[in-house]
Amino acid sequence: MKNPSHTFRKYRIAQKLIVTCLCCLLLHINASAQQLRVIVAGLNHDHIHNVLHAFNEGRVKIIGIAEPNKQLWLKFGKQYHLPDSLFYTDLKKLILLKKPDAVLGYNEVAGHLKIVQICAPLHIPVMVEKPLAATLPQALEIEKLANQYHIKVLTNFETTWYASYNNVYHTVNTDSIGSIKKIVFHDGHQGPKEIGCSAEFLSWLTDPVLNGAGAINDFGCYGADLMTWFMKGRKPIAVTAVARHYKPGIYPKVEDDATIIVEYPGSTGIIEASWNWPFSIKDMEVFGEKGYLHALDAKNINSRMRENIKSSKIATPLPADISDPIAYLSAVLNNRLPGTDDLSSLKYNMIVMRILDGAKRSAVTGKRILL
Repeated sequence: MKNPSHTFRKYRIAQKLIVTCLCCLLLHINASAQQLRVIVAGLNHDHIHNVLHAFNEGRVKIIGIAEPNKQLWLKFGKQYHLPDSLFYTDLKKLILLKKPDAVLGYNEVAGHLKIVQICAPLHIPVMVEKPLAATLPQALEIEKLANQYHIKVLTNFETTWYASYNNVYHTVNTDSIGSIKKIVFHDGHQGPKEIGCSAEFLSWLTDPVLNGAGAINDFGCYGADLMTWFMKGRKPIAVTAVARHYKPGIYPKVEDDATIIVEYPGSTGIIEASWNWPFSIKDMEVFGEKGYLHALDAKNINSRMRENIKSSKIATPLPADISDPIAYLSAVLNNRLPGTDDLSSLKYNMIVMRILDGAKRSAVTGKRILL
């Protein structure tokens, strides 16, 4: 005769296993339901690898890719095992057919306006790779369309997702180093050709029309965006810039180095953007009345106070909703974040475009440009 208590225990174990499996299934279904359905516009930006990795890892659902260059279909289709059915040449037709949650722009910067011109009347949100546009007039047209059709137009910067930068920002806002006097940004690398950027990327990145500039737009935008964030969206007083052309044999059409000074009442931002660094660099130094914070990279922070008290730490990881561009976009579209006054917002990036425009005009004229 079977032991009743033993039978009951087996029944309870089986019951728990079934409940666990059902919970896992529901979590999977819920995650799939919340997964963003996006269309990718363009494949000629080397940052495309980021979203394709996210797709392969199941963090985003790419329902279509609009790209006129069919050689890029073959290249990325093979590399990421993408089905032929994903690829189209016409963005508008693809949007009407698939009805995505958002469109992600991975094309030349001057092409961002075209994406918004297509998406805005269809009420489709857009996120583009930095900077927002190649020129200020293009950015103004993007802003006009976004406001007219009430859509989100967001800009993705790698440095937005640096835990160290976020930690420094919140430390400054607790008044631990006093009011900001100066912020210095170093952004760049040895040069896009030198580090092995793809031919498709180089063809527009080094073009003054398609990219809007050289190092000024490519790397100056990071510091301009971060400075706008630290200044809480206030517009600067003036911009002064010096652009250099150290490698005309490699980059004949655009500057490859720039130093940009951005003036605020009581504070100054210095943006050093270059394709001439001896190594890849993205760091930030914040000088306050009482101390100094240095975000060396995405995680590490050094600090020094007036009393010569020095310390180092690893930054606290970012909250899930602001940990990467896909998570952030999902949070904005699902109304968990406003997306109106932050590093990716259209409001802040219009100020970024005014800083970059002022920098380009200053570099040409040799004058301090009042904004």
